[in-house]
Amino acid sequence: MDATALRSQFPVFEERAYLNSGTCGPLPRRALHAVADVLARAAVEGRTRTYMETMLSLRDRQRAAYAERLGADPADVALTSSTSDGVVRILAGLSLGPGDEVLTAPDEHPGLLGPLSSLRARRGVDVRTAPFADLADAVGRRTRLVACSHVSWVTGALRPAGLAELASSVPVLLDGAQGVGAVPIDVRALGCAFYAGSGQKWLCGPVGTGMLWIAPDRREDVIPIGATYMNLAEPGRALESALHPDGRRHDSPALSAEAAAASVAAHDVLAEAGWDAVYERSRTLAATLADRLRERGRVVAPRDDTTLVSWEDDDPETTRDRVAAAGVVVRNLPGTPYLRASVGAWNDERDLERLLDAAAPV
Repeated sequence: MDATALRSQFPVFEERAYLNSGTCGPLPRRALHAVADVLARAAVEGRTRTYMETMLSLRDRQRAAYAERLGADPADVALTSSTSDGVVRILAGLSLGPGDEVLTAPDEHPGLLGPLSSLRARRGVDVRTAPFADLADAVGRRTRLVACSHVSWVTGALRPAGLAELASSVPVLLDGAQGVGAVPIDVRALGCAFYAGSGQKWLCGPVGTGMLWIAPDRREDVIPIGATYMNLAEPGRALESALHPDGRRHDSPALSAEAAAASVAAHDVLAEAGWDAVYERSRTLAATLADRLRERGRVVAPRDDTTLVSWEDDDPETTRDRVAAAGVVVRNLPGTPYLRASVGAWNDERDLERLLDAAAPV
């Protein structure tokens, strides 16, 4: 892998040490050009049949790219607008009601906990929490769904051991916001029934892109929350039309050609670098940062071989702003003592050193 060539694809590194891909990945120059091309042709030709055909073709390529990252069949993947969009589609589509329990962890992302709170309010479902690492052992007789992260957004820890063994009895919904594009994925090996992910984070696509995988044997368990034009197999038949028989029945209704073009272009940039190499470099650099933080006396949150590194700071918000003024972009995690760096294959040792120097106690 030519790490220098990959880094050169991202304009943000001309000035900054960008270490915030867990929020939004850096946009590659090629994605900007892809969007500009779609918009330029639409402005000259009008957004008519050619524009729509371009959009459909790009969506097919986007779906195939996402499926490849999940180790899945494209037919089982829906295109969504975010991880949370996929989470909502699963929670709303499952037949859960009073007496049923969903098990989750108390420190999950609000993009998962918010929809669970809404589910509890609307349907009377019980939502019970247990520590992330103990979820598999906490499953009870009323548990109908386990919903948790594939990679913890707080610490970078991987999904709890033992969840894969639950597949035959209790379905598992994984929030893959910090997994897709960051670590190798085989959704079947993970033992989950549902996997929701983001396109704007580790895949470096635009905001408003994401994916939802539903295991084929769970397809009929999830009722689509609202079929619109793109979900219908024969839109011209309106009320009489059946839904698409595959993942397209859960596609979000308004995903633009521009977003699809940027997503495909960004994915191609990373694919050309080699996904195995991207995964390896990202995780190696993250481990290096964690080691150097410990060497400097910082308390690093327990983590696994992922791309997130969180460490304790006396005043995370103030330090975040101070390092930003020095051209280093990280984030603080509200409600915790942590700063978090998201380390990608596009980063290098200079970024790590700039962060370590800028974040040193004053």
